[in-house]
Amino acid sequence: MSMNTATGPQGRTLISADRVEGTPVYNTTGERLGHVEDVMLHKVSGKVAYAVISCGGFLGLGEKYLPMPWSLLTYDTDKNGYVVPVDRATLQEAPNFDAPVADDDSEWRDRIHSHYNAPAYWV
Repeated sequence: MSMNTATGPQGRTLISADRVEGTPVYNTTGERLGHVEDVMLHKVSGKVAYAVISCGGFLGLGEKYLPMPWSLLTYDTDKNGYVVPVDRATLQEAPNFDAPVADDDSEWRDRIHSHYNAPAYWV
């Protein structure tokens, strides 16, 4: 599979958060998994920690909101969307926002990164 991950339109490499919202998310086989609903920033470092992926549902009903480590997303200019190395089964079992989460719940954070086998953003 060839993936064009070069700079965006007109050579731009930066994008505002509001333009990231709504961007489609695909897995490596090209299946659309959902879209970026929001991004979460680490307050102290300013780094993007997570993309909140909206998947499932119809017209906003039954949607699940899944925090996914930002390090897993790669922008593909051919798809005009992000590609993640995650299959649908892994996504369906992923931690989500159904339960309340503290601002800095290290157990929650560790569970997310462990589920996706993703590197920690805080190191």
